Amino acid sequence: MSLTYAIIAVILFAAELIYFRIADKFNIIDKPNERSSHSTIVLRGGGIIFLIGAWIWGAFFGMQYLWFLLAVTIVAGVSFVDDIHSLPDSVRLVCQFVAMALMFYQLDMLHADLWWAVILALIVCVGASNIINFMDGINGITGGYAMASLIPLYLINCSSVQGLQGFVDNSLIITMMLADIVFCFFNFREKGKAKCFAGDVGSVGVAYILLFMIGSLIMATGDITYLIFLLVYGVDGCLTIVHRIMLHENLGQAHRKHAYQLMANELGMSHITVSLLYTCLQLAISLVFIYLVPNTVMAHWIYLVCVLVVLSLAYLLFKMKYYHLHEEYLASLKS
Repeated sequence: MSLTYAIIAVILFAAELIYFRIADKFNIIDKPNERSSHSTIVLRGGGIIFLIGAWIWGAFFGMQYLWFLLAVTIVAGVSFVDDIHSLPDSVRLVCQFVAMALMFYQLDMLHADLWWAVILALIVCVGASNIINFMDGINGITGGYAMASLIPLYLINCSSVQGLQGFVDNSLIITMMLADIVFCFFNFREKGKAKCFAGDVGSVGVAYILLFMIGSLIMATGDITYLIFLLVYGVDGCLTIVHRIMLHENLGQAHRKHAYQLMANELGMSHITVSLLYTCLQLAISLVFIYLVPNTVMAHWIYLVCVLVVLSLAYLLFKMKYYHLHEEYLASLKS
């Protein structure tokens, strides 16, 4: 089995290098602007390796999750097209909802008697995938955060921790880890040194992959608190959206108001430092949840609410102290 994974790793690495040549030939690049956190032209779409990894997994280990693979292909494919030529928001949203519905079918969640729950879950999951996409703004953060979610999923899946084992094929988690390592090799670097960016194809693609795995875990346990594996992104993403609504901003317009963006831009922290902060914080929260919190629904909810409150307060205090620096930056652009 280890030889199989070694072969997969080599194929993934080669596939990423081949994509770089294609992206360079067809000018698939990310040009910096006043709202970017980078200042050099970089190849876009390196995150396509997650989609490639999903299909390589299917080729090696079977197509037992065919609807999931189709869903990721649809959403990542549309996102890749959007990376090259901007698509209307309506087109992207329709494809995202269709893809999520296919994933729900794979998870056996589409039941007529629970139609209201299905609709709510669709809205929440599509919203979560877009928040993960919004959080892809500096080097390393997408790859690092993906690993912070994959590790606890792997630990639960391959051991008896939490009284559960085998909620998803373990080879899928390992293959996605290998794809993430390959991506991080080219992206987890300081500002100006990344070989590629994930692009929407990467951030949206990995979002659907993580949501499928977490959804499988939730369906196996009936415990939705496992969404805590995405909590750090959730707090930053949701509270930033609320902030922008309060400022009467167009939510579809690019911006630099996330906490991680203030750290990397206005405070001048290195991309690696900020990415490691988010990665390690999420990983620590998840590991405490797995190993130290009693395995009861009540204990899980208490821990989730407590961490949610602490993270939200930390976000608010951080914004209150440092957001004025971003306002000064915006004022400098106008002048």
